[in-house]
Amino acid sequence: MKYLYPNEDFTGYREIVKIGDPAEYVGLGILRLKARETYAGETKGEEAVLVIMSGKCDVKVNGISYPDLGGRKDVFSGKATAVYVPINSKFEVIEAEGYDLEVAVCFAKADKAFEPFVVRPEEVKCNHRGILNYQRDVHDIVVDNCEGRVHRIVVGETYSYPGQWSSYPSHKHDTYNPPHETKMEEVYHFKVKPAEGFGIQVLYNDDLSLREAYMIKDGDTVFIPEGYHPVAAAPGFQVYYLWVMAGDYGRKLTPKDDPKLSWLNYVGPMLK
Repeated sequence: MKYLYPNEDFTGYREIVKIGDPAEYVGLGILRLKARETYAGETKGEEAVLVIMSGKCDVKVNGISYPDLGGRKDVFSGKATAVYVPINSKFEVIEAEGYDLEVAVCFAKADKAFEPFVVRPEEVKCNHRGILNYQRDVHDIVVDNCEGRVHRIVVGETYSYPGQWSSYPSHKHDTYNPPHETKMEEVYHFKVKPAEGFGIQVLYNDDLSLREAYMIKDGDTVFIPEGYHPVAAAPGFQVYYLWVMAGDYGRKLTPKDDPKLSWLNYVGPMLK
């Protein structure tokens, strides 16, 4: 199975992870538009969240206009703006400012219809997680704040500190075992600052039948159907990743930590 999707130089829309092949529930595409360019898309049996990574745009969903959205110079310059697009909907993205626009189009398989809406920066919930050398900031875009307004999709952003680990202690969510673990596929889309830097994505499972590591460069994407999936940022470089998750057992993420690393959960209380 293919896990790493390296960045490519393109304009317009590029589908990266497709629902149906290789994923069952999640998908991701990237949209890049230049001055006043327009892209028209359509959802069918999937819902979508359009996350504006850089630039400004106007968005229309089923004829409803949402003007003047976004404004970040890049993902490291503020909180996200996002637009929810329901199933069986037509949408249009119009670059609004005369600058390059980049939008992550996050998909999840769905069959329940809801109304479109906008998540603005002030509605994004921010959390600082981790201690010592595994600290990061996590931004919830479409998570608990959107329960009852979407079907399956879960979307957010993580900012790893230079030289630090994130998604750590390693966790997984590939087995339905309530109340200990839920089952959700996931996609990570990465940015690195400065862009010439790199990070490391590790994928493994308990018996090590999955045992992979990838050098992550700016604009790369990783599909995570199973296994533990920690990320490391090289010293001197900040690593960001947008994440989209979905599964067939609800939207509540219940991850299972790698039992070999569970002792790390006791370190924080000991330091207080």
